Amino acid sequence: MSEKRCYYEVLGVAREVPAEEVRRAYKREALKHHPDRNQGDPKSEAVFKQINEAFQVLSDPDKRQIYDQFGHAGLEGGGAGAGGGMGDVFSHMQDLFSEMFSGGGFGQTRARRGSDLRLQQRLKFKEAAFGCKREVVVHAPTRCDDCTGTGAKAGTKPEACPQCRGTGQVSNARGFVMFTSTCGRCRGQGAVIKHACKTCDGHGVVEKPRKVTVTFPAGIDGGQRLRVTGQGMPGPAGAPPGDLYVDVDVEEDPRFERDGADVVTRVHVSFTDAALGAVVRVPSVEDDETTLPLDVPSGTQPGAVFAIKGQGIPRLDGRGRGTLVVAVQVDVPTALSARAKSLLAELEAELRADAGGAAGAESQRKVAAAK
Repeated sequence: MSEKRCYYEVLGVAREVPAEEVRRAYKREALKHHPDRNQGDPKSEAVFKQINEAFQVLSDPDKRQIYDQFGHAGLEGGGAGAGGGMGDVFSHMQDLFSEMFSGGGFGQTRARRGSDLRLQQRLKFKEAAFGCKREVVVHAPTRCDDCTGTGAKAGTKPEACPQCRGTGQVSNARGFVMFTSTCGRCRGQGAVIKHACKTCDGHGVVEKPRKVTVTFPAGIDGGQRLRVTGQGMPGPAGAPPGDLYVDVDVEEDPRFERDGADVVTRVHVSFTDAALGAVVRVPSVEDDETTLPLDVPSGTQPGAVFAIKGQGIPRLDGRGRGTLVVAVQVDVPTALSARAKSLLAELEAELRADAGGAAGAESQRKVAAAK
């Protein structure tokens, strides 16, 4: 008889690892060498048995202490489970395989929820900025009203599957291990339909458009997504429906450019208003008919930027509004009368004189300071 391998080596863990790590290692190795995944491979079946035996010892604190102190010799006489009965082995295996295969073909008892749906909705600039409600049309299967989603003819109902007795699973014993798989007759639903609903042909759903009201919060932006819970595809056999995801797209506005909660707009001012200063009106984000006053100081240069705080877009978190950023564009006249040209020429001469006088005064000041 060949010498037994070290239990820690079988599971691929170090001696000092905690119990939880032993459990994780067992699940990993058991999946790798499971007979169903390695059919016809006697080597894998032998390794699988070693893995079970190692776990029975290392998962029990008392047995593990004895093994750490005396090795395999300390456990002799206790059987394959090193002192544990067949009931203990079966209990461990049932718990672990149920945990490992939940969500796969094994141990699946919970009804799956319906699939999610996804659509795109285009909003106007102001709708996205200040929020709105929209009715969107969803073209997807919905619950059959005639059978209330059961798939059974009115006056009847689905019956428990005789093969799995309503559990949705069938079990087969292989040695001391019980393996569970999805029932092939009811496909894991646990029920069969003898008299199918004619409207939905036993599927429990029918294809028809339906309207869903979607609330778009103030401050939402293009590229963001909303989730409407429970408005996706219906779940099989009365299981919960999936969700509806709405991808948001926002139309451009010719007056505004958006940057998060901030908004940029442009205003035109005349050459004289920029030079002398003036109060100009700026378009409001909130109302097409409303404008906001902006004080343009004298000497304002083309491209100057001013900020009006609190007049941007509401923030999604509800913490106030962003800033309305105003970029000034100075309009230079292109068609001038003879008198206008004459006046501008006088203005140019005056400005040069003022500039020259200022430069001369500055020069005299520097000479006096040098003395």
